[in-house]
Amino acid sequence: MSPLPTDTTTAGSAPPGPAAPAKAPPGRRRRPRPGRLGLHAFLMTVSLAFLAPLALAVYASLRPYDETSEHGYFSLPRSLSFDYYRQAFTDSGMTKYFVNSLIIAVPGALLALFLASFVAFAVARLRLPGSILLLMLFTAGNLLPQQVIVTPLYVLFNRIPLPYWMSDSMTMFDSYWAVILVHVGFQIGFCVFVLANFMRTLPQEILEAAIVDGAGVWTQYWRITLPLCRPALAALGTLQFTWMYNDFLWALVFISDGDKLPITSALNNLRGQFFTDYNLLAAGSVIVALPTLLVFLLLQRHFIAGLTLGSSKG
Repeated sequence: MSPLPTDTTTAGSAPPGPAAPAKAPPGRRRRPRPGRLGLHAFLMTVSLAFLAPLALAVYASLRPYDETSEHGYFSLPRSLSFDYYRQAFTDSGMTKYFVNSLIIAVPGALLALFLASFVAFAVARLRLPGSILLLMLFTAGNLLPQQVIVTPLYVLFNRIPLPYWMSDSMTMFDSYWAVILVHVGFQIGFCVFVLANFMRTLPQEILEAAIVDGAGVWTQYWRITLPLCRPALAALGTLQFTWMYNDFLWALVFISDGDKLPITSALNNLRGQFFTDYNLLAAGSVIVALPTLLVFLLLQRHFIAGLTLGSSKG
C-alpha cells in the first residue's frame, strides 16, 4: 500500500498566492505611442522653422556677396571667411553702441523687476483690499498699443527738466532716462502679473511662521519671499533684457544724439545710400544677437526652471 502524500504546509501558514507576473527584460523599452511621435515631429518642425532664418543669416555672413548674388543664397559655398564680421564691427562702431544698449537694458530690467516685485508682494501676500482690481489694472496696461502715446510722451519729455549731470539737453528728451522710463512703464505690468501669480503658489505657512518670529513686512519681502522667487525672477530678467536690448522704436523717437543710440541702430550704419551688402548686414545682425544669446546661456537653468513652474504638483 503506497503512503499518503504528506502536506508540507505548517499550521497557520497562508496558502501560496498566485504567481507574480514576469517582468519585462531590462533591455526592452516600451514602444512610443503614435501621438507622442507626432508631437515630437511637430515640435521639431517648429524648431527648425524658427532656426532656419538664423542659420541662413550665419551662412550668408560667411560668404562673399558676389558669390551669393551669382549663385544664390542656397548654393554650395566656394569660400568661407570671417571678414564680414571684422568689417561689420569696425565700420559700424559697435563698441559704443553696445555700451549704450547695456546702459538702457540692464538698469531698465532690474528696475522693472524691483518695482514689479513690490506690487506683486502687496497683491499676493499682504491681502490688501482691492488687490485683484490693482492686478487687473497693471495687466490691462499691457493691452495699450505703445505707438498711440508716442506723440504725448515726446511732448512731455521735452517739458520735464533734468540737471545737466543727468541729461546734456537739460530735459528728459535726448537722454537714456526717457528710454529706460518708457521700458519700465510698459514692462512692469507683465512682470507684476507673472510674479503675483507665482507668489500665490508659495506656502502661506512660511510667512505666518516669520510673523510669529517677529519678522516685519520688509523682512517678509526681502529675506523670505524674494529668494523663493529666484526662478521666476531669472526667467523674467532674461525676457526683459532681451526685449529692451532689441528695442529700436523708443530710442529712435526719444534720442536725437547719434552717439547715444543703442546697438540696434548700428545696423543702419551698414546700409549704403545706393547699395546694401546684405551679407555684411547679416554679419552685423549676428554680432548684435550675441549678447542676448550669452545672457540666455548664463541663465538657462533658472530660465527653464521659471518656465516650468506649476507644471507639476508636489
